[in-house]
Amino acid sequence: MSQQLNLTPQLQQSIKLLQLSTLEFNQELDQYLADNPLLEREEMGGDSVETQEQTPSEVNDYSAEDQDGLRWDDVRSGSSFDDDDEHDPTLRVAIEDTLRDYLLAQARLLGLSERDHALLALLVEALDEDGLLVQELDEIFSQLPQDLITELELEPEELRTAHQYLMQLEPLGVGARSLSECLLLQLKAVPPSAAVALAKSLIENGLELLAVRDFVRLKKQLQCNDEQLRQAQQIVRSLNPRPAANWGGDTTRYVVPDVLVQKVRGRWIARLNQAAQPKLKVNEMYARLLQGDAGESLAGQLQEARWLIKSIEQRGSTILRVAQAIVERQQAFFEYGEVAMKPLVLRDIADELDLHESTISRVTTQKFMLTPRGVLEYKYFFGSHVENDNGGENSATAIKALIKQLVAQENPKKPLSDNAITEELARQGVAVARRTVAKYRESLNIVPASQRKSL
Repeated sequence: MSQQLNLTPQLQQSIKLLQLSTLEFNQELDQYLADNPLLEREEMGGDSVETQEQTPSEVNDYSAEDQDGLRWDDVRSGSSFDDDDEHDPTLRVAIEDTLRDYLLAQARLLGLSERDHALLALLVEALDEDGLLVQELDEIFSQLPQDLITELELEPEELRTAHQYLMQLEPLGVGARSLSECLLLQLKAVPPSAAVALAKSLIENGLELLAVRDFVRLKKQLQCNDEQLRQAQQIVRSLNPRPAANWGGDTTRYVVPDVLVQKVRGRWIARLNQAAQPKLKVNEMYARLLQGDAGESLAGQLQEARWLIKSIEQRGSTILRVAQAIVERQQAFFEYGEVAMKPLVLRDIADELDLHESTISRVTTQKFMLTPRGVLEYKYFFGSHVENDNGGENSATAIKALIKQLVAQENPKKPLSDNAITEELARQGVAVARRTVAKYRESLNIVPASQRKSL
């Protein structure tokens, strides 16, 4: 004897729709509309973003029993919004082109031969995520197929020529083989001055000392005073050590907020974005045909249409219920920001709503809230926690926000060490280990105290 979980076609459809992002959901509905003549969209009037009352309609959500054993294996946009955004349910949150496409488009304008363009494209493919060429040119050349080298009579010098072309392209610094070369390429675009000349010497001979803030040795090595070194340091800091850092996406990505979070009578509540929750209905003409003999062949499609409409209602209801449960628990966050974020895990919401954790996982993936604090994915509100001195808990997000706040307020001449940050957090009632502070600091891309020190 054995136990087996059998999912009905309707439940399979419901689960599939639930895990889709809003854009994918709309694409899926378009396919259903094309395949089933009994389905048609309900026209929506008014503004493109409408809202629904907080209390969802009573529909049957996916039960824990039905989904037992199913699993669906943090992104927050930095975008904020203003009043105009409420009339555009689709928000662009990523870049429009890849660095590779951008570089090759520029290369086509250089009038290169087909051979040189192909070699330049080869080097573009070898760039790392920062836009630097970490491999030596000779090493890249040696990795080419020997028969190709022989057939085309390629020479290493041709690859070096292609590299020079690459380093002429925007963003400046791309294709550099080291940090100093990257910064020097950018420095060439800065109008010459005494400070620029000193910055050049600083890049060529003093980056290691600058990294550890050893200003005494730097001044001695560069033979300059405090003010001259400060000016040179400001120029170096204005350069970009990672020229490809802003080129992370392959295509333009759009986010459609599933819910809007607003403050009503002193409480933050979630409301469905109706523009992101299209409604379907059964075509009345075909429904009348089904009352006669002519409609027998459409009976199956009528049943499918009813299942889909019910699945859409369940999806919207579940998305709203989960959103409101999150918002209820994170009222302080919406009032005061990250420092007030409360610890939250999927099981907390699952237990509150009597849903399976796998359902909460599906709902919180690729579902977004439009809030006064930005466009936030549901998953942004979940994270680990640390116990405090009062027996309560602090979320990792709140602790990171406190660390960021302390560093922003520190004396730049006497920056806080990890131990000092740990002690300050303890004074605020947050007991956390020094190694945890170091881990959170690194995750925030905050360098150690020795590297934050300024003149």
